[in-house]
Amino acid sequence: NPQPNLMKNLKETFESKYGESPLFYAFAPGRVNLIGEHIDYCGYSVLPMAIEQNILTAVSLNDSGKIQLANANPKYKDFSVSCSEEIAIDRDDPQWYYYFLCGVKGIQEKFGLNNLAGMSCVVDGTIPPSSGLSSSSALVCCSGLVTMEANQKSLSKVALAEICAKSERYIGTEGGGMDQSISFLAEAGTAKLIEFQPLRATDVKLPDGAVFVISNCCVEMNKAASSHYNIRVVECRIATKMLAQARGVDSSRLLKLAHVQMELKASLEEMLALVAEVLHPEPYSREEICKVLGITSEQFSTELLSANTQDMTQFKLHQRAKHVYGEAARVLQFKSVCDSEPTDATRLLGELMNQSHASCRDLYECSCPELDQLVDICLKSGAVGSRLTGAGWGGCAVSMVPSKKVESFLQAVREEYYLPDPRRAAMEKQSLFVSKPGGGAAIFLEE
Repeated sequence: NPQPNLMKNLKETFESKYGESPLFYAFAPGRVNLIGEHIDYCGYSVLPMAIEQNILTAVSLNDSGKIQLANANPKYKDFSVSCSEEIAIDRDDPQWYYYFLCGVKGIQEKFGLNNLAGMSCVVDGTIPPSSGLSSSSALVCCSGLVTMEANQKSLSKVALAEICAKSERYIGTEGGGMDQSISFLAEAGTAKLIEFQPLRATDVKLPDGAVFVISNCCVEMNKAASSHYNIRVVECRIATKMLAQARGVDSSRLLKLAHVQMELKASLEEMLALVAEVLHPEPYSREEICKVLGITSEQFSTELLSANTQDMTQFKLHQRAKHVYGEAARVLQFKSVCDSEPTDATRLLGELMNQSHASCRDLYECSCPELDQLVDICLKSGAVGSRLTGAGWGGCAVSMVPSKKVESFLQAVREEYYLPDPRRAAMEKQSLFVSKPGGGAAIFLEE
């Protein structure tokens, strides 16, 4: 059950808004990805944990034929939608309530519900928005859970995660499913290795003697409002086709870098060698890609690009594929260290985190100057490993810090990164915190 004072405030907001008490509540946690960045949509396993911050929704049923949405934060405006009309989600205007409607639409389509139950909802949350901690996916998951419950349906956590991962694409982000999976499948006290196709989660026991600290660089990044993220998805899709083509494999069915590896029955090391051999480091033009793949410019636009990447002219295929195969290997090494518990586990895991950040910064180019500065400060302040987490281009770093050094670490990062800048100093309280692995999404009634 989430923070009692948050519940109390939410209940009061709900009562003043709708003149009745909520019937039930649902929460879905945010997450921090410890290692495995930008590889879920390539088909590879990732290693996140849920955080204690979450999205919380209070709900009652109504017979107005409407879903009424309000936010406890007055800066987000109310919205209502008819239960019997097609739900429209505006990709060009990613407002908070469209994320909520993604979850509603996912459940509606799963069960073919022409008439949804009327609901009155108030949403609140403790996950900082646009920070790379999955506030948007937690909102979609919370809404999917609420809609399932309100319409008296029942699904497994795995099914809910898959529905919510698919339905978040209505807002235009071509995510890979990590965020929704950990939001539902998380368990308190353990990180999870999340594997895809089929979706499954395995406990990963984090080493004793170290904690994970999250620090927000205070640069916001909204994935749906910008095209950086989908550009990377597209570059990986094209690299998949180019690698398959080079090895004489039919690439028409292959969309993810993991699929080429499976098709070639190769190791990740062999895939890295193939990237070095086949893909040149200089950016590719559309013309060159079309020529190699034997497709027309029209096919290129319709089959390979997405709605918000139609203007792309340059594609860094070598760098993106090298990051993905290298990062996929680091995830497996990270889990292997956690499983075998060597005496120097924290040092080994820290090194993997540092390699991951360097790869995100230099090969995948999804960092930003502020994140790089923050990661450097974290390492200087006593972290054994530090890296960006989430999509990047802003948002948070996650650092592994020996338990004995936590207080001095927090103080040093505060003094070096947050306090010198008035805007950051004002955000510091919710931007720098220790996180323990939290539990997954749930429905609950009042105590």
